[in-house]
Amino acid sequence: MKDVLELCGYFDLPAKPVSFKECRVGHINSTYFIDCEDGSRYVLQRINTAVFRNPEGLMRNVFGVTGHIRKKLIASGADPSRGTLSFVKLKDGRLYYPASDGSAWRVYRYIDGVVSLQSAESPDLFAAVGRAFGVFQRQLADYDASELVETIPHFHDTPSRLADLRASVSADPVGRAALVSDEIAFCESYSKVCGYITEGIASGRFPLRVTHNDTKLNNILLDEKTLEPVCVIDLDTIMPGSVLYDFGDSIRFGASTAAEDCDDYKSVKLNDEMFYAFSKGFVSGLDGALTRDEILGFPMGALIITLETGIRFLKDYIDGDVYFRVEKKNHNLIRARNQFALVKDIESKLGKLDGFVKDLVSAT
Repeated sequence: MKDVLELCGYFDLPAKPVSFKECRVGHINSTYFIDCEDGSRYVLQRINTAVFRNPEGLMRNVFGVTGHIRKKLIASGADPSRGTLSFVKLKDGRLYYPASDGSAWRVYRYIDGVVSLQSAESPDLFAAVGRAFGVFQRQLADYDASELVETIPHFHDTPSRLADLRASVSADPVGRAALVSDEIAFCESYSKVCGYITEGIASGRFPLRVTHNDTKLNNILLDEKTLEPVCVIDLDTIMPGSVLYDFGDSIRFGASTAAEDCDDYKSVKLNDEMFYAFSKGFVSGLDGALTRDEILGFPMGALIITLETGIRFLKDYIDGDVYFRVEKKNHNLIRARNQFALVKDIESKLGKLDGFVKDLVSAT
């Protein structure tokens, strides 16, 4: 790999980069904070081309979406330098740097005065996050989805994810499948409902929208003083999809009572109050754009995306930990078990959650 500062030299930065620090947060891409001699800071990121095999298409998506949002921010009088990511082209005008070793690199401007949280400190904060993700979708409501490249085909196609798990179990590349027979059986027990969202899209029940598809709490930057949402980040998986993809991913990460990789999966439950807060904020942010069926689909959407994420973690464990970054023994298995515990708790509360979303529909 080329030296980090040498890589920065290919990009059209306003000043010479002089130092860097690696950021260890995140499962997929490698990230470095770059300090320039004029005091400005940028982010250099290696795109994981084993995951995102079309970096050119991905970066066209990112430049197109951020440019669209920037126009909306300017028109509304908001600050475009903080309201969306600002990517930097290469000096020759290209969107990313393709290194000789096959890696792909990009740069965007660092946003000062913000924090990224792994858990919401209160329902009010989580409601604000919900509004921000809703506004993000509303900003892209008139974006031409046909311009988007599918960066990861079948990303939230839960039946396809289950089929992938079955293939990994059959291949059993590192001899782990026998160790997780209970977890495999758990996934299979949901085979008849895992198409809830994809079948809803196919039937027209759930409209196809431009969605973020990875709306974890830590993918939104918050003002470090006020904790008001500032900017949605991690735009690599922007693709056409269902609003339930974004809702479900936010809930399974932000409304859990424990961290995604906590060592005690029995402590993992759905925080009902957080579910309610995010739902209200999300609906508010979309400002009337959601259909009745979409809002009524919130509880099952949360269950399905949580199940799907657990399936992905379990598959990666069986494959030998080749996709998600692991930092401790059985990390992916721990993650999978936590998701499955959350699925069970969501399922036990579906009646109560269904009643809540029916009331939410009546109030909108």
